[in-house]
Amino acid sequence: MVIPSFSSERAETAWWDKNRAEVEAHLRRVLRDKAKTPPRVVMTPGYKKKFVPVAIGLSGADLDAARKIAEDRGIGYEAYIKSLVGK
Repeated sequence: MVIPSFSSERAETAWWDKNRAEVEAHLRRVLRDKAKTPPRVVMTPGYKKKFVPVAIGLSGADLDAARKIAEDRGIGYEAYIKSLVGK
């Protein structure tokens, strides 16, 4: 499944709303297939961690708001917060 680039948040929201059933079906297939075949993780020489875990303090209200927005978009709240910080 290919997720396109979007010109605006409104266009992105419209695409997710229109394609939600197809995306969910795709994710179910992927998860079902991965359950049958255990993942293989191979560390290559010279591998460096791409991401560094960071702890930030958020108010309960801010965290609740992030979770609600993320749920409405169909993504995890941590991924949503990460998207606000940068790529």
